[in-house]
Amino acid sequence: MTTSNMVAARSGVARVSAEQLDDRQDRRHEDDNMGALTKAELAEHLHAELGLSKREAKYMVEAFFEEIRGCLRENEQVKLSGFGNFDLRDKRERPGRNPKTGEEIPISARRVVTFRPGQKLKCQVEGHDGEVH
Repeated sequence: MTTSNMVAARSGVARVSAEQLDDRQDRRHEDDNMGALTKAELAEHLHAELGLSKREAKYMVEAFFEEIRGCLRENEQVKLSGFGNFDLRDKRERPGRNPKTGEEIPISARRVVTFRPGQKLKCQVEGHDGEVH
């Protein structure tokens, strides 16, 4: 995909109206996947709304998520303006219990990805107009 196509696609995504999103959400709730948004649905949306080929749309979705994964692998914070932040957090080893046996077992130290929604997303989820107050 050319840079100009990606720029056009990027700017086109921002022009999707609230009515189009509501229609899409209504269709998703009728599906068997219990309202879960899939990468295939994102690609289909790019195909339908922006006129990208299905191959380009799938590539764009995969590239987007690979960029996020790559940044997190490199210990970089991912900030998506108007949406939220993905951060890495190191957790120490701690004691835990096997729920079946009650036996105490150590839970190993690990790195986890956390997501903090941005203020605009919080407002939209809570049903406000998306304005940050």
